[in-house]
Amino acid sequence: MTGSLANGLRSRIVIPLAGDVDVANGSEVYKRLIELDLRPGALLVLDLRDATFIDSSGIRLILQARQLAERHGAGLVVVRGPERVMRMLELVGLDEQLDLVARI
Repeated sequence: MTGSLANGLRSRIVIPLAGDVDVANGSEVYKRLIELDLRPGALLVLDLRDATFIDSSGIRLILQARQLAERHGAGLVVVRGPERVMRMLELVGLDEQLDLVARI
């Protein structure tokens, strides 16, 4: 976890991802992401704790969120989800590319 997140100086926008993170709800979440007022220095948090499944659309959503955060000069952290969800992130190598945290 980044130091500024730990001491609360950084503004956070938390997006909870619950249930299946797939093609059925990925586009809805993406619409929410692009409508965010994401400012330089802010922290976008994707919370996977309540996710039960993630497919390639969900992986793409995470990558789009990272790209959006970078474009706006913001950071991105992902709160770890259940083992099944984390296994998918590991299979595609995202576990090594993302800032994963246990809680926010």
